[in-house]
Amino acid sequence: MFVTGLVLAAGASRRLGQPKQLLAYRGSTLLDATLSAARDCGFDQLLVALGSASAQVRSSVDLGTVEVIENPEYSTGCSSSIAAALPAVDDRADGLVLLLGDQPGISPAAVGRLTEDETAPMAVCRYVDGLGHPMWFRRDMFVELGRLHGDKAVWRLLHSGRYAVSEVPVDGPVPVDVDTWQDYEALVADDQSRMHR
Repeated sequence: MFVTGLVLAAGASRRLGQPKQLLAYRGSTLLDATLSAARDCGFDQLLVALGSASAQVRSSVDLGTVEVIENPEYSTGCSSSIAAALPAVDDRADGLVLLLGDQPGISPAAVGRLTEDETAPMAVCRYVDGLGHPMWFRRDMFVELGRLHGDKAVWRLLHSGRYAVSEVPVDGPVPVDVDTWQDYEALVADDQSRMHR
């Protein structure tokens, strides 16, 4: 199976007040950490969607081995990043794994399991405290993905009941994603506690 990964990192970080992609984390930036985790997943193709603060991100983040997609419509929500990236998805791709650019705690093992149920057009991680990213969309879902609008549209599609959804069990809680300073502080505290275990 040929799998493309897409890291969504175009947002304007309105609630945070500064580009969250560039927050200090593990000796580099938050987006560096997420891209490192994405590289560990062994995708056949890895895309990252940039928008807000794109020039700063390009000058600060290691984008080697990653194909950058510019999303000029980033202010309309993350669905616009998916739409911008779809034309760049390799023709050989069987599907797409969506990852959040502010969620470095994802597990490559969980990503690997997302693609195992080939009968389901969509798959999502089932953590102990609920559903969360990453998500898998088979190629025959690309037309639907391209029609989405807004910020939570992938969740609406997932919960629409129109398509079968495979839920992949993953140990632990949903990995922290950073929308506020409290989220960032929780992420750093969680990371430090893991290092001292």
